[in-house]
Amino acid sequence: MAILREGAKFGDKELILETGRMARQANGSVVVQFGDCMVLCTATAGGLRPDLPFFPLICDYVENFWAAGAIPGGYFKREGRPGEKATKTCRLMDRPARPLFPDGYMNNTQLIAWVISADRVYDTDILSVTGASAALMISDIPWNGPIAGVRVGRIDGDFVAHPSFEQREESDLDLVMAVRDESIVMVEGKADQVPEGELVEALEFGRESVQDVLQLQHKLAEEVGKETMDYPTPERDEDLFGAVESAVEDKLQSAIQIPGKFERRNALDSLRDEAVAALSETYPERKDELKDAFGELKKKASRKLTVDTGIRIDGRKPAEVRDVTCEVGLVPKGHGSALFTRGETQTLVTTTLGTERDAKRMDTLEGDYSKSFMLHYNFPPFCVGEAKPLRGTSRRETGHGMLAERALKPSLPDQNEEFPYTIRVVSDVLESNGSSSMASVCGGSLAMMDAGVPIGFPTTGIAMGLIKEGDDVVILTDILGDEDHMGDMDFKVCGTEKGITAFQLDTKIEGVSKELMSEALEQARQGRLEILESMNEALAAPRKDLSPNAPRIISIQIPTSEIGTIIGSGGKTIRAIQETTGTTVNVDDDGTVLIASAGAEGAEQAIEIIEGLTEKPEEGTIYLGTVKTVVDFGAFIEILPETDGLCHISELTEGRVDKVEDVLKEGDECLVKVLNVDNRSGKIKLSRRAALAERGEDAE
Repeated sequence: MAILREGAKFGDKELILETGRMARQANGSVVVQFGDCMVLCTATAGGLRPDLPFFPLICDYVENFWAAGAIPGGYFKREGRPGEKATKTCRLMDRPARPLFPDGYMNNTQLIAWVISADRVYDTDILSVTGASAALMISDIPWNGPIAGVRVGRIDGDFVAHPSFEQREESDLDLVMAVRDESIVMVEGKADQVPEGELVEALEFGRESVQDVLQLQHKLAEEVGKETMDYPTPERDEDLFGAVESAVEDKLQSAIQIPGKFERRNALDSLRDEAVAALSETYPERKDELKDAFGELKKKASRKLTVDTGIRIDGRKPAEVRDVTCEVGLVPKGHGSALFTRGETQTLVTTTLGTERDAKRMDTLEGDYSKSFMLHYNFPPFCVGEAKPLRGTSRRETGHGMLAERALKPSLPDQNEEFPYTIRVVSDVLESNGSSSMASVCGGSLAMMDAGVPIGFPTTGIAMGLIKEGDDVVILTDILGDEDHMGDMDFKVCGTEKGITAFQLDTKIEGVSKELMSEALEQARQGRLEILESMNEALAAPRKDLSPNAPRIISIQIPTSEIGTIIGSGGKTIRAIQETTGTTVNVDDDGTVLIASAGAEGAEQAIEIIEGLTEKPEEGTIYLGTVKTVVDFGAFIEILPETDGLCHISELTEGRVDKVEDVLKEGDECLVKVLNVDNRSGKIKLSRRAALAERGEDAE
């Protein structure tokens, strides 16, 4: 196979797609290159799986540390299980690609993005979305692409396509999106309270910026694309479908309008079982088809109810938010807690404050760094009435936690100077019927305020849905789980009174328009403000005092030249300070010393010791010292921690002194004046006689 290499404008550089050189046994293989970043993307199809109730698509993103000229940390020194970044990128690949596979195609399918060069200037995550699309386009796997991924930033009011890591630090917007021709199929990102209208402008900019990349994929497919494989085209048995419809039509409308989740589900399950039993003789051995037909009818009836009447399955109007209740301070020994309940969705969210040592150490392709704010999301089986074994964190839990974390981060105080704590927020979902991640945002904001974290503003979140039947479009506020399942869009929007802080859009149709996006964002804003009112009734601002259960962290500054003095040889001095005072002491490279203590007394004692260790003796100053050693010619007296000087026998008192012990003994405290400090040798000359004379005391 000949090597084909084509390029297209992407941001301020050229994006190159190459095929025919690597991984030629995959159904489709493409290397996407941008600058010195390269990602090998493959699309591979396995055997047919008609037995599964879902399309078996697997997406993997592999960060090879050798791609950045680095060796992984840890004991094994090799790449391990996917980290947060890799998990997030797997989801970025899956979410826009999955809806574009045709009905009936049920082969095991895997998309892999293999990072082979990372320049640490540009991110490789969004390149994987485009590369996976290109690999599918030239393969024989049926797929209704292409799509192109793009990251949009905004610096000084100007939008930037695919900004570098350095540019992203200056940007007030970090938007990741996937575009299919004229429509948007996936969006996620964060913003610094950006107004809704400006977000729509950013989306339009991103859509326009990838048109050349989409055309490049079409061109690649025309030149080297394979003929699409055959796959079963689903055909509905109209007689069977009509029989099920006749069996349930009288009861289906009333069953789908039962407000309660489990009551509605039980009624629908009973109706389904009745229909299957009644038709099992007419259609023997076709139980699964009968169930599928009922499921299709249920979805059709639910959508029709909302479109035709403007009333949803739980009785709400399209823009109506479920009842919200908020409680704070429920966990006595926790630092901060909140119970957020919205309809049949409930989260218990807690905030725990720690020191710098509690920060998470991240080992990534972009380099090592510490993470001092974490939000962890847990979805136990009982929250949906199921019994399952508890296992490790799922990709879904990781993704939902990262979305909520992005939403709350803009509200945080400066964790280096203003509030030097590590903050861990944990959202445990206790009940779920739609958008538990958005409940985690609301509960997380309340829990931090309850802990006394001085956040800049409360943050709320809401999930929006869509039902589109031809020209009839209904946008839904605060969707239920069933509405997510039967609807065409899941659009999560987080923000404050001023604007948006995080967002995530997934669609089951071939994309949404700019106009529809604008309408959904405005409706989401109204819903967020309504939820904010309920939150403010429980707690409108951070508590003035930090939780009594939280550690106290005090920050002081010392000269960088004194860092070694505080740490001591092999850490001996800093360990002694911590053991003596019962505190935790951390020293940064810039001379910032953070002292964490359960009480004020230990912290004050540690400060006194540290200030003493770093204080320099000044000539002419009088100190209260302690006699450490007595020698024939005088006494060595400690005037500051780890700092002593010599008081010569002639400087002990007025007149002649035969023996030093006649005036001072080891362990005695006495006033001494610094006569001289030799900066070269460090020797200090002291005088007891001069100190007493200056204070007007008798030298006895």
